[in-house]
This record gives sequence, C-alpha cells and structure tokens, in this order.
Amino acid sequence: MTEMITADLVDLDLSAATKDEAARSLAERMVARGRVTDLDGFLADVAAREAQMPTGLDGGIGIPHCRSEHVTEPTLAFGRAAQGIDFGAPDGPADLIFLIAAPAGADDAHLTILSSLARQLMDEDFKAALRAATDAERTAALIRGEDPTPPQDQEQAQEQPAPKQPAPEQPADPGTFKIVAVTSCPTGIAHTYMAAESLENTGRDTDGVELVVETQGSAGFTRLDPAVIAAADGVIFAHDVPVREKDRFAGKPTVDVGVKAGINRPAELIKEVRDKAARGEVSAPAGSSTSVDNSGESADGYGTKLRKWLMSGVSYMVPFVAAGGLLIALGFAIGGYEVADVKVETLLNSFDWGSTTSWAALLFYTGQAAFAFLVPVLAGYIAYGMADRPGLVPGFVGGSIALTVNAGFLGGLVAGLLAGAVVLAIQKVNVPPVLRGIMPVVVIPLLSSIAVGFLMFVVVGKPIASLQSALTDWLNSLSGANAIILGVILGLMMCFDLGGPLNKVAYAFAVGGLADPTDGSLKVMAAVMAAGMVPPLAMALATTVRGRLFTRAERENGKAAWVLGASFITEGAIPFAAADPLRVIPASMAGGAVTGALSMAFGCTLRAPHGGIFVVPLIGNAFLYLIAIAVGVCVSAALVVVLKGLRRSAPDGTAAAGEESAAGGAKVPAAV
Repeated sequence: MTEMITADLVDLDLSAATKDEAARSLAERMVARGRVTDLDGFLADVAAREAQMPTGLDGGIGIPHCRSEHVTEPTLAFGRAAQGIDFGAPDGPADLIFLIAAPAGADDAHLTILSSLARQLMDEDFKAALRAATDAERTAALIRGEDPTPPQDQEQAQEQPAPKQPAPEQPADPGTFKIVAVTSCPTGIAHTYMAAESLENTGRDTDGVELVVETQGSAGFTRLDPAVIAAADGVIFAHDVPVREKDRFAGKPTVDVGVKAGINRPAELIKEVRDKAARGEVSAPAGSSTSVDNSGESADGYGTKLRKWLMSGVSYMVPFVAAGGLLIALGFAIGGYEVADVKVETLLNSFDWGSTTSWAALLFYTGQAAFAFLVPVLAGYIAYGMADRPGLVPGFVGGSIALTVNAGFLGGLVAGLLAGAVVLAIQKVNVPPVLRGIMPVVVIPLLSSIAVGFLMFVVVGKPIASLQSALTDWLNSLSGANAIILGVILGLMMCFDLGGPLNKVAYAFAVGGLADPTDGSLKVMAAVMAAGMVPPLAMALATTVRGRLFTRAERENGKAAWVLGASFITEGAIPFAAADPLRVIPASMAGGAVTGALSMAFGCTLRAPHGGIFVVPLIGNAFLYLIAIAVGVCVSAALVVVLKGLRRSAPDGTAAAGEESAAGGAKVPAAV
C-alpha cells in the first residue's frame, strides 16, 4: 500500500456535511494527485455503488468505494469528520471515512491490499489510533501498515522482553462445532473482507466454534478445501451477489443473509446456524442450490422476489433483443422490407458478395435467429433466478414450448415461473445420499422437463396463447384515445425511475412484442424509446438555456447528456435526479408522457429495440417521431427550469442548490 495513500490524500479535518460532499472532497485530492481523470464521472460511479447498498458501518465508519474507468491506479483517501456524516449505518454517523478507488481492471495484488485494509477496520485499536492521530503523514503510514512509532518509543519497545511464542496449534476438539462461511459484495473490495474478518474474530471468541471463511471478492477467490466443507456442521452465506459454486455447501444447516449482517451481527448468525443444526434443518441437496437472485437478505417479500426473478430473465433476454433487432433493422435498411422474401436456400446456395440484397438477407436471417432465442432465454433465466442452474433446462424447454403453442412472450413468463417452481419443489424431496450425485444432471432435468411440458402443452398453454392473441389484437386495434392513453402510461413508466425496475418493465413489454412484430407492437416500441430519450435530453437543454440554475458539475453532466439521450440511455438523467429528485423526476415524467402520447398519436413505428436517433431511418413517420421527442424535451426542460427558478426566488431568499455566487464562485447550499 506504499503508494496507495500518502499524506496529501489525508484530511484530518473533513468539514463536509453530507456523504456526497465528503466523497467529492476526498476525490478532489485524488484528482490533484493524478489518480482520477474525470471527477464527475468517478463520483457518478461512487454514487451508483452507494445506491446499491449504503456503505456506512457500525462503529463510525464510512467506506464509499467503487471500481471505475476514471481511476488510473488503486488509491485510498482518508477523511476524519468530527461532526460525523451519515453513510446509512444503523448506529449513526461516521467520523472515519475511507474513499477507495480501484481501476475497472485493477490487478489482484492491489485489490488484495485494499481488502487487507477492510480487515483492519474491524480492529478497535486501529480505529482508536486513527481517531487520535494529529499528523497526516503518520496517519497515512498507519493506514499503510507501517510503524509510525517515534524512535524513542521504539527504543523503549526494544527493552521489553520478547513476547512468548504461541503454543503449537492443537487438533480441533471432536466436540467443536465447525462452520464454513462465504462472504461477497457487489464491488468485492470492502464489505466482503470486513464481513470475513468479523465472522472470523467472533468465531475465535466463541467457545466450541471453529469458523473458516471463503471470500469471493474482486481479486477472485480461493476455494475452501473440500475436506473442510465436508467436515463442516453448518454454513453461513453473507452475500449480496450470487455465491459461486454454491452446490459445494449443499445439504447442511445454512444461514443465508446479506453481507452487512456478517459485519454487524456475526454472533447472531453463529447462534442461528447452531440452532438450525440442533433442529436438523438442512439446505437442499447438492445440485439444487438456492436462487441466484435470492442473494441478500432472506426476508424479502414474495413481491420483491418475483420482481427479481422476472428482471433476471429480462436482463439476459435484452442482449438477444438488441443484437437481433438491430440486425433485422439493418437488413431492412440495406435491402428494404422485401428482403424478408429472400429464401434461406437462396442465401445458402447463391450468396453474392457484391450484392446488397445478399448482405441484407444475411443480416435479416441472422437477426431472426437471435430473435428465436428471446422467449426460451426469458423463461430459462427466470427459472435460473428462482432455482439456479437446475432451473435452466426446464426453463428453456418451457420457453420453446411457449413458441410452439403460440403463447409468445406471456407464455415465456409463465413457463419460467413454472419451471422454477417445479425445480424448487423437487429439491425439497429428501433423497438417499447415493442418489444425490445424479440429481442435478439426470433426475432434476428429466422430471422437471416432463412436468413443465405437461403443464405447458395440456394445462396452461392454450389459455395463454389465447391471451397472447387477444393482447396482439388489442395492440393492433389501438387508435385514437386508447393509443394515446397507452403512450402516456408507457412514457410515465419510462421516466419515473430512469432505468430502474418500472422503466425495465415498460421496456420489457415493448421488446416482448418484437418477438412477433405487429403494427401495434412496433408502435409501442417506438413510444417507449422516444419517452426514454426525453429525460437526459431535457436536462441537457435545461443546463444550456439556464446554466446558472445548475452546479458546475451538473452543467458538465449536461454536455454528456446530449449524447446519452440521443443514444436512448435514460440513465443519463440520474445525476440530476439524484441531486434534485422532487423537481427533476416530475418534470421528466411530464415530458415523457407527452412524447409517448404524441408518438402513438402520430402512428410512429420502430423495428429496432435500441439506438436512439441513430436508427431514425428505420422509424415509421420519422419526422413526426422527432417532433414528438422535441416537444417532450421542451416540456421537461421548461418545467425543470420553472421549478428550480421558483426555489431560487423563494420568499426567504434561498438560492438554488449549489449555485455559484458572483463573488468568488462560492457554492451556496439550498433548502429543498
């Protein structure tokens, strides 16, 4: 850690009032050292990581951290805030703040060093020394693990008798309760190793317990010895991302919680797993590990779990949609819509290297091949989200059957849920140990596929196909007020959470229609993309016409928002919404609703699932489509300017948040 933190990366009098201000203050020191190339881009990555899970920890610690392409080398900055800063810890504000910056492709050695710091933070003496430090140079040395003791103290230390050597390790008591644990977090830098340290320390301090931890961090992971796992009496998973190779721990009493629980309440987890062992409660047998998307707190409600399962399927389906849709659209752009009439046999037997028709047909049929996977992939990965790998086979089979019976996108949703439920039911059956080895590769795929096939062909396939047909007919018949209302609803959904779950639901509804395109589904796709372009473009316009209402960082983000919005990346508006949600989100929703309504009213269509203005040649009624987007952008920009202007002219004279004063450029905080 020699060069990761130096004295000029230490602030012993950090005066920030919020976690965002603290991160900015420490990040500016990194910029000054050349460790960060884009301050706002880096801070956006820090904020995105913070949005996944607060980084405050018990004991007055805040550890904002991220991996970012704007970081040149792994760097650590430290700030001590006497007044305390809220980082979301249960016990209150943090006074010790560590900003950890790792490059997107950080090497294992550096990440291991950062991980060792995370372990140090569980040491009370280390934290006490940081709170008592008065010199930045010595503080940096302390964090680096160097001995900052003054020479005279070192001489006194040398006069002390040498410490006794520890006794040789004794074999474990046969009565010892053996626990294996796995810790992991989204970034894999801090929480992963702090949870491991907390569990290990508590295990050492607990009579009759032997605990070992496998950390699955950014630097990879070293698998626990299979013999250690086999001898374990219980398992603790403290994780916020999927546990890798989870089957290794199957068939044992298991506690499954979020990574913060491993840091904050290790003793409770140890007691819980011992109690489960005493009651004889064990996890599913090998090959039937718990859901990938059930990672984290096990107390999630059914609605939350259902959303995670569906989003798991959608997230794996979207790349097929994007690739397939764009290939088909390119085929139409090069060869016209008649390219669909070219026979596959013609493409195989007489491909003409100099013919645009041949190339267009190649792109079209390649895109169609990708599109053929949409429903099976959706169903397969919904089942995967529910039941991990054992759900893949029945999920894909169910999705394929959905296409066979013309149940379409809705059939894929139902097939995935049925497949996951069937696998989970099979996993609950206690089987003899001799059969456990063939369960994941033979028994579960066979039985679950039979069950899903029966349900899809005999029970639910025909009703879902009828419902899918009715939905398609409804979309095709939309006109006038009904079409406009649907456009308003889709526009509101796209702009409410700017790339969040509701946005993804609207997008999934649109791209699902592309699997079997009709005039109605193409109109829906056009309205969704148009509305999704509005928020970033509106913020870019607002920062251009009324820059004084925005901070310098927001004005810089506004420049990037032009490109992001034009590319249909709704998340480009997130920095603005995070800073001022009560004004930005309603304004964005209003503009999105207007654009969605106009797009539907104009009868605009779109065959590509993505691309923004770069796929305008593939849009039906392209000129009116651009008008719809422009009107929505103007509505949102005007509203956000008005709302921010009202705040700026409030009776108490409070200025806009972060507005720079004419004298000295000082930033004046605003009340929200």
